[in-house]
Amino acid sequence: MRKFDTKVQHLKYKVLREVARLAWKGQLFDRILEIPEIIVPGPVPTMRCCIYKERAIVNERVKLAMGGDKENKNVIQVIKIACDECPVGGYEVTNACRGCLAHRCEDVCRFGAISFDENHVAHIDKSKCKECGACSKVCPYTAIVGRKRPCQVACKIKAISMDENKAAKIDNEKCISCGACVYQCPFGAIMDKSYIVNVIELLKKAKAGKDYRMYAVVAPSISSQFTYAKLGQVISGLKLMGFHTVIEAALGADMVAEAESQELAQKGFLTSSCCPAFVKYIKSAFPDLVPFISHNPSPMTAIAKYIKSIDEKAKVVFIGPCTAKKSEAQHEEVKPYVDGVLTFEELQALFDSLDEDITTLPEDVLDNASYFGRIFARSGGLSDAVAQAIKEQNIDFEAKPCVCDGIEACKIALLKKSKNLLDANFIEGMACIGGCIGGAGCLTHGEKNKAEVDKYGREAYEKSILDATSVTKQF
Repeated sequence: MRKFDTKVQHLKYKVLREVARLAWKGQLFDRILEIPEIIVPGPVPTMRCCIYKERAIVNERVKLAMGGDKENKNVIQVIKIACDECPVGGYEVTNACRGCLAHRCEDVCRFGAISFDENHVAHIDKSKCKECGACSKVCPYTAIVGRKRPCQVACKIKAISMDENKAAKIDNEKCISCGACVYQCPFGAIMDKSYIVNVIELLKKAKAGKDYRMYAVVAPSISSQFTYAKLGQVISGLKLMGFHTVIEAALGADMVAEAESQELAQKGFLTSSCCPAFVKYIKSAFPDLVPFISHNPSPMTAIAKYIKSIDEKAKVVFIGPCTAKKSEAQHEEVKPYVDGVLTFEELQALFDSLDEDITTLPEDVLDNASYFGRIFARSGGLSDAVAQAIKEQNIDFEAKPCVCDGIEACKIALLKKSKNLLDANFIEGMACIGGCIGGAGCLTHGEKNKAEVDKYGREAYEKSILDATSVTKQF
């Protein structure tokens, strides 16, 4: 039964599972030192130079599973001891260079970084090279290759560099917490902090009779995850774990679509506010465009705020694919409404820490939202929902969306807008490729996830956005 895309994800999950197992039993701080030996039983190392280094790295993973460095506000952190195996040479000339006469690489280099030896073989002066890659593109033998670290390739906003020890270093001012580097690092040397222990404590207190109720808010991208079980069984598993109610974040998406369509028509131009990584990117890289960010909260915040307005005893935990949601939950305007954030990876660890086989459970129902709220999970869904909300409310305005699939597409759209060259009045910004279904906290990633989300959307009981949001206006 394959639950994850990569073995790195599986290793991360095993640490989370063992931390959660001990946390449920109230033995975490007493037995925390046992976890590295459970994960790496030995005596032969599996990946590193020695078993002691492997266990030392697991120990760092345990710290992140328990919340990580409290002084570092970024939810994405580097495990420096694990970051030591990647090539860092930049662009290099390989032995495929034939010493040709064309010298296209030299002609295209604007920095004078390329020279030739007596055999006409190219050499790159690293002190002059700007790593633009122009030489690599024109070489007819593909003899010039770029050896960038996977984390640097994954980080499209250039928030990752190398420190003096050649370990990855994150610029927290630039980082948007999207987690692309987390998913792409082949050694798992970059991880997102987990608040799984905090959520377990809330659940334990609720079971012990604490005077509050636990609400799980699940992102619509859950429909493409947990492929080994049925969605209704996942919902049953959450309730068995101790959640009083499970509600769709997609209902919050319906609420946002209704309000955002009104704001768009009133202002004439907006950038979406649903993806916290996209919003932070605007604030850090395009501060002049901040006034155009929609004033509506994200679906997570919108539905959490609604839940707490109707139940003063509610504790709300968001469960989804997004590492950036962990950052969003720390914002002062969000803290009163969201009490915890888990990724799908962490939810899987929670199930297994309780030895909970959800495939044996009956199917419960999850039905709070419309088709349009549910398709927020994939790129283009938000724009479709806003256009639908305009139609349903008979607003005299035509939305001309620019759908940005991934942070690179977001950058291009924002650049065009900053130069008044964008032929659109609404920018849908999704930091992850594919939208939320490509989030770093997903169990699985891939094109098939889009089809699953659309199928899930078509199964919605509520057939319009206003039908879905009508329930939120009864209180």
